[in-house]
Amino acid sequence: MFDDKKIILASRSARRQIILTEAGIDFIVKPVDIIENYPSHLPIDEVPRYIAEKKAKQFPFLKEHEIVITADTTVIVNEMILGKPEDSEEAFQMLSSLSGKTHHVTTAVCIKDRHQMVSFSDTTLVEFKLLSDNEIRYYIDTFEPYDKAGAYGIQEWIGMIGVTRIEGSYFTVVGLPIHKVYEVLLKF
Repeated sequence: MFDDKKIILASRSARRQIILTEAGIDFIVKPVDIIENYPSHLPIDEVPRYIAEKKAKQFPFLKEHEIVITADTTVIVNEMILGKPEDSEEAFQMLSSLSGKTHHVTTAVCIKDRHQMVSFSDTTLVEFKLLSDNEIRYYIDTFEPYDKAGAYGIQEWIGMIGVTRIEGSYFTVVGLPIHKVYEVLLKF
C-alpha cells in the first residue's frame, strides 16, 4: 500500500514494531531520545499528543517521500499519569493503584512528512480485577515491566489474567492505534 513511501518509526518499542509489521507496513526504525517532559498547565489528556509531536519535531529535514511516525502512551488513573516505573517498588505501587479499578490508556501518534504534520490520539478504558500482592510480584519479577507506562503490558501475563474488560482498541493499549495510523497514512 505504501511502496512509494519510506516510513520511519521513531520508536524503540518492540510492540509498536510488531503492530506495524503485522499490518503489512514496511518501515525502518530510527528512535529518538527526548526528555519526556511537558508544561504543568497542559490538560492530562493532551500530554501524550504533546510528547508525540515533540518527538516528531526531532525530524526537521525529511526527504521527499519520507514519513515519520512517533507515538506516546499514557496510563491514567485517578487523574494521575502513571509513567514507566523506575524500580520494582514503583511498579508494585502502580499495579496496586490499577488493581480492581478502571483506568484509561491514551496513545497519541504524530505522522509527519516534509509538508505536513498530523497528530491524533485514541483512548481505551481498561478494567482490572482485584489483583493479589502475589500476582503483582510474580508479574514484576517475571516480566520486568520497567519499559511500560503503568508498569504493565496488556499482551503479557498480567493482561491475560487481570484485565476483565476493555472499551476501545486493544492496540491503543499495546501502544499504537493502528486503525487510525492506517487511515492517516492513506492520506499522505
